[in-house]
Amino acid sequence: MQIDFVFGLFILIVSVILHEVSHGYMANYLGDPTARLAGRLTLNPVSHIDPVGSILLPLLLVITNSPLLIGYAKPVPYNPYNLPGKYDEGLVAFAGPAVNIFLALLFGLAIRVFGAALPLPWVEAFATICLVNIVLALFNLLPVPPLDGSKVLSSVFAMVHPSLEQGYNTFRLNFERLGVLSGTLLILLLFFALSSFFFGSVVAPTFRLITGLA
Repeated sequence: MQIDFVFGLFILIVSVILHEVSHGYMANYLGDPTARLAGRLTLNPVSHIDPVGSILLPLLLVITNSPLLIGYAKPVPYNPYNLPGKYDEGLVAFAGPAVNIFLALLFGLAIRVFGAALPLPWVEAFATICLVNIVLALFNLLPVPPLDGSKVLSSVFAMVHPSLEQGYNTFRLNFERLGVLSGTLLILLLFFALSSFFFGSVVAPTFRLITGLA
């Protein structure tokens, strides 16, 4: 159990770092060098680990017997005014969950295709990687500021009608004015309130679909 937790925490930290670095690489590709100039386009964990989001939050979830293990790294900075395209901020936001989706599919489909030939510890390790990245992708795509899903949804609204984008962005700005601490607490309350439904009705079926495991 202790070894499983250590491995799960390691996978979580690596996954959130890849998530954040992907935001920076996408922003840099689209014309905003803020993350690159800040030295954040690196896989060095020292540059990304947040003491609360990367260490204390996962520990709290384990202590409270939460069915899910989740966390976050220090957000990679970007300047939306350096992004020329109308939907570029949404692309930057989606880059993080996209990497988590890719990792979940890569290791999940490896179980489905090669699972019978793999040693059990490998299957369990691949399953952990798949599950952690499914949780990170789906949770971050929730359309609640400051999660990535709020920026993705804003870009979707911009494609549909400018008034929808304007109204939603007003909501986003008002929510983000609560500050980092208040916003994080509200996100955690949302997480705990939805954890049973989120895991049972969203995460678990997605995991079974990808891996073929019961």
